[in-house]
Amino acid sequence: MPDTYFIIPESQHNALTEAVYRRRGYLPDDGRRRRPPLRRGFPAWHPDAQRHQGAAPRPSLRLRLKGLRSRARIEEIPTRFADRPDLGMPTGSWGSPRPTGRSTPPLRWPTATASAPFPSTTRFHYLWGGGYVMDAARRGYIAYTNCTAALAEVVPFEGKFPTLGTNPIPGVSPPRRPVGFPIVIDWATSVIAMGRVQQLKREGRPLPPMAALDQNGQPTTDPGQATSLLPFGAHKGYGLSLINEIVGALIGGSLPTLRSRWEREPEEKHACTFFFQVVHPEAVSCGAFARGRDQAGNVKAVIADILGHGNERCLLPGQVEADWARRSAAAGGLLFTQAEIEAFNELAAEAGLARWESSAHQSIVI
Repeated sequence: MPDTYFIIPESQHNALTEAVYRRRGYLPDDGRRRRPPLRRGFPAWHPDAQRHQGAAPRPSLRLRLKGLRSRARIEEIPTRFADRPDLGMPTGSWGSPRPTGRSTPPLRWPTATASAPFPSTTRFHYLWGGGYVMDAARRGYIAYTNCTAALAEVVPFEGKFPTLGTNPIPGVSPPRRPVGFPIVIDWATSVIAMGRVQQLKREGRPLPPMAALDQNGQPTTDPGQATSLLPFGAHKGYGLSLINEIVGALIGGSLPTLRSRWEREPEEKHACTFFFQVVHPEAVSCGAFARGRDQAGNVKAVIADILGHGNERCLLPGQVEADWARRSAAAGGLLFTQAEIEAFNELAAEAGLARWESSAHQSIVI
C-alpha cells in the first residue's frame, strides 16, 4: 500500500539531532558525529539512518541516559599487536567512560592497508551499524562489525527470560563495483528489532508471528504488549547472538542483563562492547580468476549466477536502501511518514524546538 512521505530538509533534521544530544548532556560535536554521513555520492539518505536518529535512544532508555555524558577522551589502548607495517595490519583497542559510539573507527579505517580489527568497550551503543560499514565501503574496504545491544531484550532459544541483546551484525562489500552500490547485510539477531517494534506501534501495525513475547512469556503480535523478542531462525539466531556476547566478553564487556542499568551493581560494567574489522579486497585476492576476470568482474559474475536461472527478481541486501537513497536525493530531503514526524515532534518538545508541521513541507507518495 502506498504511503505519503514528507520531505524534511537535512539541515532541519540535523538541528534537531544536535539539540536533543545537547539537551541530554552531550557536547555539540557529539550530536554532529551521531548524524549518519550524508556526503554526495554516499547512499545514507534512507530510512534506516534517519530512523535511528529519531528512535534512538528510544523511550525505554531515556531515563537511563539523562545522566550520561560523553565529556571524555576516546583513549587508544596499546597492545602487543599494535601496528605491524611488515604485515600492513594496524590494530587497536579503545576505551572511554560512556559516550555513544559514532566517532573513532571511521577515522582509523583509511590507514588500514590489509586488515584492521578494532575492539572497544566501556562505551554506549553505536547506533546504526550499517552506517559504519557503508562508510568503510565508500573508502574501498570490505567491513564487518558487531555490537552488544544496549538492553537484554531477547530470550535464548526455548527460554523465557531475556538475557541477550538484539546484537546487530552488519557486513558490507565495497561500493559501485560490482553492482553499483554497497551490498550491506545489517540485521538484528532477533526476528525483529525493538526499534521496528516501536515503529509498528506508532503506525498501528501488528508484529509478525513468533517475533515477540508479552510480560507473561506468551507470543504476541501486539507491539504494545511486546516486552521481549525471539531470536530469528530459532537456535541459529540464538547462536549468532551468543557469539556476539562471547566476543564482547573477550573484549571486556560485562553482563548483558546489567547493560545500560547504571543504577544496579556499580562495581560491574554497564556499557556496550563493539568490534570492527576491515579488510582491503586486494588482501584476500589470490589472483586466480577464471576466464581472465579481475576481482571485481569475478564478484559480478558470481552475483549474476546467483540471481540468474529464474531468480532475476530477487534483491541484493542493501538494494532497498540504495533505492531509498536515490529517492531521498531526488526529493532533495529526508523522507518521513506522518507517524515518524510525530515521533520527531516528541524529541522537538524535549529539546524546546518548534514542532515539525507536515503542512509546511512538500510530500510524495511512494
